Amino acid sequence: MGSRRRSIMSLSLSPDIAEEYKNIARSEGKTVSGLFRDMFNFYKQEKLIKEFYGLQEYGAEKVKRLNITEEEIERLIFEGR
Repeated sequence: MGSRRRSIMSLSLSPDIAEEYKNIARSEGKTVSGLFRDMFNFYKQEKLIKEFYGLQEYGAEKVKRLNITEEEIERLIFEGR
């Protein structure tokens, strides 16, 4: 099994926040690094969801302007594949 590569980063927090962060990690049974990875992955997921809804909104506005039906949308989608 190969070793996992890591990059070390430093982070500056107030003592109160740092202590609270450590307490949360401990209560979740995680290391501070593990908690950060979870938080980062959650952030990325939320960002993707926001982008998805943005694309949906863009598509809905475009459909309204073009005045096309759902059947026409499906036909256009499958034509492009």
